[in-house]
Amino acid sequence: MGLFRVMMPPKLQLLALLAFAVAMFFLENQIQKLQESHGKLEQTIARHEVREVEQRHTQDFLRERDSTAPVSDSEDDLVVIYNRVPKTASTSFSNIAYDLCLKNHFHVLHINTSRNNPVMSVQDQMRFVKNVTEWMEMKPAFYHGHVSFVDFSKFGVRKKPIYVNMVRDPIERLVSYYYFLRYGDNYRPDLKRRKQGDKQTFDECISAGGSDCAPEKLWLQIPFFCGPFSECWNVGSQWALEQAKLNLVNEYLLVGVTEELEDFVMILEAVLPRFFKGASELYKTGSKSHLRKTTEKKPLTKESIAKMQQSAIWKMENEFYEFALEQFQFVRARAVKEKDGELYLLGQNFLYEKIHPKG
Repeated sequence: MGLFRVMMPPKLQLLALLAFAVAMFFLENQIQKLQESHGKLEQTIARHEVREVEQRHTQDFLRERDSTAPVSDSEDDLVVIYNRVPKTASTSFSNIAYDLCLKNHFHVLHINTSRNNPVMSVQDQMRFVKNVTEWMEMKPAFYHGHVSFVDFSKFGVRKKPIYVNMVRDPIERLVSYYYFLRYGDNYRPDLKRRKQGDKQTFDECISAGGSDCAPEKLWLQIPFFCGPFSECWNVGSQWALEQAKLNLVNEYLLVGVTEELEDFVMILEAVLPRFFKGASELYKTGSKSHLRKTTEKKPLTKESIAKMQQSAIWKMENEFYEFALEQFQFVRARAVKEKDGELYLLGQNFLYEKIHPKG
């Protein structure tokens, strides 16, 4: 049998070729669309993954921010430290806290150091910082004691306590301390004092060049605010004076003056009602059991005062006192007003407006 070949007419060949070209064009078009769809899908997946990463980072940031931010919805975590300077009405003010702690539901703790040493060792500073920040059963807490300022941020603490304090005219403070050592006070009148029986007056001590009235004894308020550093306790240190000023401004919520104790109490009641609600009324109309006075104290002569003021140490301590006084009066002028001999707290003097977005 011979080979049989069917020959396709030219027109049909052309049509077949055209159909094949159209089919290839359609196929390539579909492939391109699939590739574009695949690319868009990859972009969508990538954007979704980016959003997930951003959301995780945002959540981590918010958790970190919330863990470091001060507690705003509860005052039960508050800690106030009053590193009280001797003979600045410190017992009188501390007793106000004792009188209010049961009513206002907070704890009061006295910091009692060995031999009344105001400078803690570095290991005791660490223990103290851990106690204050981690002793939750004692919060809210009001700590007080004759200890120098401790910078909590040096020990890695995120939320620092609130520091408050008072200062006094340096000569008045030293004179009060001088007679307190000899005669005691009306707070514990039967307690025997270290210099009991010594009848020498402060004026006589100055005339005799005694050690208890020496200018070096004035150096106390500056180091208490300066801190537990050697230079703070070097009598007459200019660095200590400047550091004390910096700490007063940067580390203390409020520093009052003994001569204006009522104003100090009133402002604290407005700022820290969790602790001091009712303090002003207690100070004005209470039994005055919180007030403490030296039993016997003789005023100085002008000659004795002039002699004390010749000392470079007095000039530095007085500079610090005047600095604290000016700062307190600046704060008081914006917090308290006086009318008919009575003190009144000023109300809120700011508001919020132009809040957007609306609704």
